[in-house]
Amino acid sequence: METQKEALLVVNKLEVVYFHVSTAIQGVSFQISEGQVFALIGANGAGKTTTLRTISGFLGSDNAYITDGEVRFMGERLNGLSPYKITSRGIALVPERSKVFETLTTEENLAVSISRAGTQKEMERKTYEYFPKLHERRKHLAGLLSGGERQMLAMGQALLCSPKLLLVDELSLGLAPILVTHLVNTLMQIKQDFGLTILMVEQNAVVALNTADYAAVMENGRIVFDGTPERLLSHQDVREFYLGLHETGEKSYRDVKQYRRSRRWWG
Repeated sequence: METQKEALLVVNKLEVVYFHVSTAIQGVSFQISEGQVFALIGANGAGKTTTLRTISGFLGSDNAYITDGEVRFMGERLNGLSPYKITSRGIALVPERSKVFETLTTEENLAVSISRAGTQKEMERKTYEYFPKLHERRKHLAGLLSGGERQMLAMGQALLCSPKLLLVDELSLGLAPILVTHLVNTLMQIKQDFGLTILMVEQNAVVALNTADYAAVMENGRIVFDGTPERLLSHQDVREFYLGLHETGEKSYRDVKQYRRSRRWWG
C-alpha cells in the first residue's frame, strides 16, 4: 500500500467493541491516498459499516467503542472526536438511504447540512445540478421519495458539507442495476469536479471492483485480502465467493452458499 506520509487517511490496527463484550472489527489497517477510490467489500456483518462509522465518529450512538488502534486524517488523530468535529475537518458520510429525515422535505433535508465553502444557496444549486430529480421533488417529504431518490438525497447532503473524503455506505443496496450505474457515474463526476477521495463500502463486489482503484476484502471483522481490482478479480476465492464464478462459468446459488474459502488469502 501507499506509505503513511503520502496517505490522506490512515487506519492502523483498529479494534472496535460493542457493549464492551462483542468485538466487531479487530486489527484493521489500511491507507488511502488523496484522490483514490478505495473499496471495502464483504458479506453482511463483515465489519464494513462499523469501519465507516468509526472513521466518521458515529460509534457512540451504537454503544460501540474503539479499544485499540487509531484513525488519522491528514495527520490528525480522530479517535474520540464527535461526528460534527470530524465533518468539519473534511470527512462526510453518505449513509444508507434509509437514514434521511423522512418527516422533512427534500430541501429541508439539504438545509440540515452545513457547507464549509461558499454560500448554502450556491451549494444547493450545484447539488440540484447533479441530481435534477431532487429539484423536482424539493417540496416533497423525504419519506415519500423512491429508494433511488433517497440515495440521491443522502449523497446531496454529504456534498453540502464540502468534504475532502467521502464515505459511501452501500450505494447499490436494493436498487436496480441501471440506477446504480447512474449513481456511480454521478459519484465519479462529483469526485472529478471536487477532487474528492472516496472510501466506499459494498456488498456488490462487481460495482466496487469496477469503480475502485484499490480494494480490500473484509471477513469477520478483519481484512483478509487486498490489492488492485485486477489482483482481486484474478484471485480464485474472490471470484468464487464474491462474484459467484469459477473457471467454467457462473455457479448456482446453492454452490455459492455452500462454498468454503480455502486458506489461500495470503498465498
